[in-house]
Amino acid sequence: MIAIIKGDIISSRKINNPEVWLLPLKKLFNEWGTTPKKWELVWGDSFQLEVDSPTEALRKAMLIKTLIRKIGIDVRMAIGIGKKTYAGTRISESNGEAFIYAGEKFEELEKEKSNLLIKSPWPDFDEEMNLYLRLASVFMDNWTAASAELVEMVLREPSFTQKEIGTRLGIKQNSVSGRWKRAHVDELLAVEKIYRKKMEKLQS
Repeated sequence: MIAIIKGDIISSRKINNPEVWLLPLKKLFNEWGTTPKKWELVWGDSFQLEVDSPTEALRKAMLIKTLIRKIGIDVRMAIGIGKKTYAGTRISESNGEAFIYAGEKFEELEKEKSNLLIKSPWPDFDEEMNLYLRLASVFMDNWTAASAELVEMVLREPSFTQKEIGTRLGIKQNSVSGRWKRAHVDELLAVEKIYRKKMEKLQS
């Protein structure tokens, strides 16, 4: 089982210099694998990313979201979970149900008025997780650059205290606490935790 994250950058043309988001996004993807086998950017603002462990897929999608929200634009993504039946030299040539599910769900995002949804072989899991993701999107889609920066730090360094986060970001602890509440960090971490728990159970 693998996961495929298929996405595109919303309103990318509002940014005069695309390198503002393109270079950080490429750098992030390079942390997770090499192009074009594990990830690819196509048509300027669309991408596909292969995640070896489906358990990690939602956290990685959230990290992509924080990176793009820090720049002041947004991203829509679909996560497809399933088998990989063919490995091409490029991710765009590979195939399997994970790729099919990601593509199918991505086509439904606009109709379902959501920027992040999942499709897997388990309909009950999808129904529950997509409800959580729709609710989480209410605040995720409205993250300011400061909120996104904080969430990124929390996702990357889950063991950091608020004091350590403040030191890293160069702000006081009470400022961290305010941002934490505005970004709904606790709710976000709860969604990621339940996704991880259910995914581990389904794969065992």
